[in-house]
Amino acid sequence: MSSSARRVLVVGAGVVGLTCAVRLLEAGHRVDVVARDLPLETTSAVAAALWYPYRALPQDRVTAWAARSYEVFEDLAADERTGVRMLTGTELLREHQPDPWWRSAVPALDRETALPPGYADGWTFVAPVVDMPVHLRWLTARVDDLGGTLTRMNLSALPGDGSLVVNATGLGARHFGADPGVHPVRGQVMVLEQVGLDRWTLDGAGLTYVVPRTHEVVVGGTDVEGEWSRTPDPEVAAAILHRATALVPQLEGARVLRHKVGLRPARPEVRVERVRDVVHCYGHGGAGVTLSWGCADDVVELARD
Repeated sequence: MSSSARRVLVVGAGVVGLTCAVRLLEAGHRVDVVARDLPLETTSAVAAALWYPYRALPQDRVTAWAARSYEVFEDLAADERTGVRMLTGTELLREHQPDPWWRSAVPALDRETALPPGYADGWTFVAPVVDMPVHLRWLTARVDDLGGTLTRMNLSALPGDGSLVVNATGLGARHFGADPGVHPVRGQVMVLEQVGLDRWTLDGAGLTYVVPRTHEVVVGGTDVEGEWSRTPDPEVAAAILHRATALVPQLEGARVLRHKVGLRPARPEVRVERVRDVVHCYGHGGAGVTLSWGCADDVVELARD
């Protein structure tokens, strides 16, 4: 370890915590990840994980983080073990709109002219799509390969033993960051059998999305402020499937494999800052995967201060 390296405790084992741990280990720090929920038990494991800056501000920092993450995911897509693929897809719009505020984060974005009935505009671009169970396993293995550890631990407070602490607790930051501005935004999804789809489709106005993985298809979704329940609602599931099938008719009759609910950790702005020996990295809303590598790079810089 270099003279500037130190012991770092990363609290939280979702995509943000694990990605921060990987980058810190690569920078030469000794890193231990501790969390109440192991990676496949986190909200990250539920995510459809289409790269898209959703429910995350401020726009300038989010665009920079998203652009950096896009670059990393593009490289990771060369190795199927990472769970990352670069797929073309289209966001459909009910009304004409200017280019999205995050336009500079993607290499190319084209206006879509072949629009389904009821849509007035849309844009097509290549985006990372991440199979989260696969990716979380890969990140966990990467932490282990680099000499880090991952331990289930139910903490009552952030450690105060003199180590540098990375607070990547997501919704837990209401407690661990003493931050009542962090609140849940409930998202329900369904996982369907793969029916031959290789493009993603998004209707942002109705929050309907169809995101293909290699062996299955994730469809959603919902966006319910302040709702803490993680129990799938059958009526909501039926509505999701109806909307998704209207958007992508190839889903008609597809077998439902499972239902999932995740609680997005929303906040007025993503918090990435250092306060003494704590580096806070939370409040990513619906863009934890999208911002993960960009934020992790900033966490490494803050660890040097």
